[in-house]
Amino acid sequence: MVSWTLSRYSFMDHTTLLKAKCGRSYQTLAALKNPDVEGFVVRFIEHCKPDRVFVCSHSRADEEYIRRRALETGEEVPLAVKGHTASWGGYTDQGRDTRATRFLLPEGWNLGNLKSISKREGLDEVLGYMRDSMVGREMIVMFFTLGPEGSVFSQPCVQITDSYYVGHNEIVLFRAGYKHFEKMAGEGDFFRFVHTLGELENGVSKNTDRRRVYIDLEESIVYTCNTHYGGNTIGLKKLAMRFAIQRACREDWLCEHMFIMGTHGPNGRVTYLMGAYPSACGKTSTSMIRGETIVGDDIAYLRVIDGKVRAVNVEKGLFGIIGDVNSRDDPTIYKALTTPREVIFSNCLMYGDGEVYWSGKDGEAPTGGRNHGGAWVKGKRDSEGKEIPPSHKNARYTIGIGELANRDPHADDPKGIEVGGYIYGGRDSDTNVPVMESFDFAHGILTMGATIESETTAATLGQEGVRTFNPMSNIDFLSVPIGKYIKCNLDFGLRARKQPKVFATNYFIRGKDGKFLTSKDDKMVWVKWMELRVHGEVDAIKTPVGYIPKYDDLRGLFKEVLNRDYSLDDYNTQFSIRTLELLAKVDRVEVIYREKVPDTPKDLFKALDEQRKRVEKAREKYGDYILPKQLI
Repeated sequence: MVSWTLSRYSFMDHTTLLKAKCGRSYQTLAALKNPDVEGFVVRFIEHCKPDRVFVCSHSRADEEYIRRRALETGEEVPLAVKGHTASWGGYTDQGRDTRATRFLLPEGWNLGNLKSISKREGLDEVLGYMRDSMVGREMIVMFFTLGPEGSVFSQPCVQITDSYYVGHNEIVLFRAGYKHFEKMAGEGDFFRFVHTLGELENGVSKNTDRRRVYIDLEESIVYTCNTHYGGNTIGLKKLAMRFAIQRACREDWLCEHMFIMGTHGPNGRVTYLMGAYPSACGKTSTSMIRGETIVGDDIAYLRVIDGKVRAVNVEKGLFGIIGDVNSRDDPTIYKALTTPREVIFSNCLMYGDGEVYWSGKDGEAPTGGRNHGGAWVKGKRDSEGKEIPPSHKNARYTIGIGELANRDPHADDPKGIEVGGYIYGGRDSDTNVPVMESFDFAHGILTMGATIESETTAATLGQEGVRTFNPMSNIDFLSVPIGKYIKCNLDFGLRARKQPKVFATNYFIRGKDGKFLTSKDDKMVWVKWMELRVHGEVDAIKTPVGYIPKYDDLRGLFKEVLNRDYSLDDYNTQFSIRTLELLAKVDRVEVIYREKVPDTPKDLFKALDEQRKRVEKAREKYGDYILPKQLI
């Protein structure tokens, strides 16, 4: 077994090395009195050969040093608005590299069909690429906690990188953890991340064919090299999720790919809902609904405390896709991104005297500037003849949640918030109604969370309507077999005395003419209905697949929330039960689990079979398409 703890080295031998490389920041490291941290740093000083090492205490001065160095090295450039900076990766380094992301598996380990490589082979490869990779550069050592500091939820982390851009992003996105490590007094485990840009060309990673993101679950270390893009390099986001999911399953808590929002009900009441949605299915827009408050937009830790499910936002910032963010649909985010404050724009277009543009921003697109492909003019094409857009479709913004006017006052509460309900959603043109509640917690996990499908769009893959299977919207980040993960989710909730309600939403249902049956704003009504259902303040209609709203309740909410009349015809079209499509979905999902998930819990097959029988019985009685009034 490979181990990078200090026990492999002589403390006296390496004190001299640390003092020489760290200079004045050596005392920052030594003050922690943590042999494991020192061993981790020493190992990669020796392997990557940086000229010097900066250990960040996360004082204001130390964090400002990283911001300043990001500008001095050209990894970021200042923009016209105070506090705004821009950064670009190379043309071939614009997204998460799922092909090059693998688990390092020791002999005897099995993660089912998750991408992996033998630990020995993988370490030989990635460490070969990382050898001497920091010659001529400064290594940065940083400390964070995932979840609020001083909380039962907190997971301490150490990040090593030679990118000031990565360091700057993590300062904005995550809570400083140096004081947490001081309190650890040398005891306790932590997540470890080491990243190097590799050889540079024009300031960006050159050898992207050697881009690797290797995850060692045994040692809780992520190795990343030859990449600049945040999704590959900001280790504490989706890479840390792999560690947390595995640990959570082992220790009876959860790490989920979920937002947390505060939904405001009658008489000043706030009910917290969490939501899991695949990409491009409405996750961010739901977490940022006008009139509600946001705790977090991406990743959450959940624990059962005193019989109740409580959750925290893992992060304190947002690393969001910026495309199509505009003042009408996203007024809170748009205002924050266009006014003075700390914002990092990644792979957008810079033009004029430091102005920034992204696809879908208010106003006309500029005709020239600098973007991810270098100097850009309208009509410029790549080597394959494809026109290069002003900004990349995966362009991002990094901003602290505290910069948003709708930040929930309990966003940093170390006790977390009490969870009122889960929401599962996907891109579905023909099957599920816009909003629905499960019969009970287990039914929701097994028939809503574990059966998420999302249809591809022509804009992204060239073939519209292909359904992709994505249980709990977390399949890309799992570190345990799918069946075990589902059982962990089920068992977790069933342990709680007070279980969250489980809902499913579908913003993409279409009519026979192919047009969407709901508008972008309708989700404002759906969350209000869910909030009322959590507290048992409105009735619902029982269907074969769950509970749906009554027309009169929705009519009142549409008037109250959107000041809009809601017709009975619209209600009947949106909330008709489509039995043929529902039966087809049960069949599709069952085949996937039987053929590809050998450890599927028997409870899931039982739930699917019961769902099928209920739908078939209803179809025999009422026909292929059932109006809500027929079920009353």
